[in-house]
Amino acid sequence: MSLPGIGRGGFLGRPRRKPRPPVPHTARQRAVTHMAASVLLDYPDEAHLDLYPSVAAELDGLPGPIADRIATFLARAQHVGPDELAQEYVRTFDLKRKCSLYLSYFLTGDTRRRGTALVTFLEAYRACGYELDAAELPDYLPVVLEFSAVGDPEVAGVLLASHREGLEVLREALTEMASPWAGIVEAVTLTLPHVDEATRQRTLDLIAGGPPAEMVGADVLGPHPVPLGEPGFAEPPAGPQE
Repeated sequence: MSLPGIGRGGFLGRPRRKPRPPVPHTARQRAVTHMAASVLLDYPDEAHLDLYPSVAAELDGLPGPIADRIATFLARAQHVGPDELAQEYVRTFDLKRKCSLYLSYFLTGDTRRRGTALVTFLEAYRACGYELDAAELPDYLPVVLEFSAVGDPEVAGVLLASHREGLEVLREALTEMASPWAGIVEAVTLTLPHVDEATRQRTLDLIAGGPPAEMVGADVLGPHPVPLGEPGFAEPPAGPQE
């Protein structure tokens, strides 16, 4: 079953390489990986560059294949410096269609179906008690990854799995360019398991109907697992008063 408004197929075609199998990891390691990737896949302005040391400090707690890819990127970023890194980011993500960081673009392109796909992402966030609090579209990969890290990993997992082909197209395009960001996208894919139909259906039901009242609220989430920076989401609204 596909998410509402998002069918199978692909605007930019299917990737030629098979997805890499996931590496064993804990829930916290997945959250750290996704939050780190959220930071590193965003534009490297001063605010994000200031978070790179916090990302580096988390590497010892990650599985080797994931930590190695992130460490390689951080070393490259330090070597080229912020100006060159920013220019390379623009050349990579702003000028090449197959390197889009907007997940629904790979399935819908710039068609009317894109609007429906974007609404699906927003409804998923709202179903978990979050409102997007960032100047970005809801299918922007760093936004989805942050939601996975600090919001609902099961819902985020379905969003990512439903756009797995797009992620693989992105990974393949970055790899062919020898882009330093290829390793970051690959690190994300190493944390993505197959989503079974029962889990997918539960998540779709949640998106359609919203969570029970007791699931809505910051207390349910507990402390954010990866305190790498300011979140792009508004805090979930408080539940109804007794």
